[in-house]
Amino acid sequence: MAEETKKNKILLTTEEFQALEDKAKKFDEYFDRLLRLQADFDNYKKRLEKEKIEFIKFANEGIISEILKILDDFERAVEAGKTKHDFDVLYKGIEMIHNDLKDFLKEEGVKEIEAEGKLFNPHEHEAMMQEETEKAPEDHVVEELQKGYTFNGRVIRPSKVKVAKKPNK
Repeated sequence: MAEETKKNKILLTTEEFQALEDKAKKFDEYFDRLLRLQADFDNYKKRLEKEKIEFIKFANEGIISEILKILDDFERAVEAGKTKHDFDVLYKGIEMIHNDLKDFLKEEGVKEIEAEGKLFNPHEHEAMMQEETEKAPEDHVVEELQKGYTFNGRVIRPSKVKVAKKPNK
């Protein structure tokens, strides 16, 4: 048994022991710093997630404010229609609101897809029907049934169209 105890003992000089003790203190210091950095990083991730949720929640605030202005114009037009009973005034007011809405959407990056007379493009157009005709080249749009739109270059709603087809003879 005395031999086993001797095998487990290591003899160090004072300098070696001091160096080992210094390294142990450095390790403890680095480990503590690592734990603090990990906690800071976890807090940062939580704060970033909270800010992201807040951003998404209020991201459309500017757009909603602009739409509310257009809604105010609609309400004024409806009130004017009730009191004046003048179709021309009501029509002119609605036409102005329509133009304001189109201008607003254009400023926000929304564009109409040009369809009529264009070659059918499945990425921009949705064929609802075909028409046998010689008035337009085959596979060209002869009528737009519903406008399509892009938002910042991405199709958000394809145009619903009628496509030309060669007549059967």
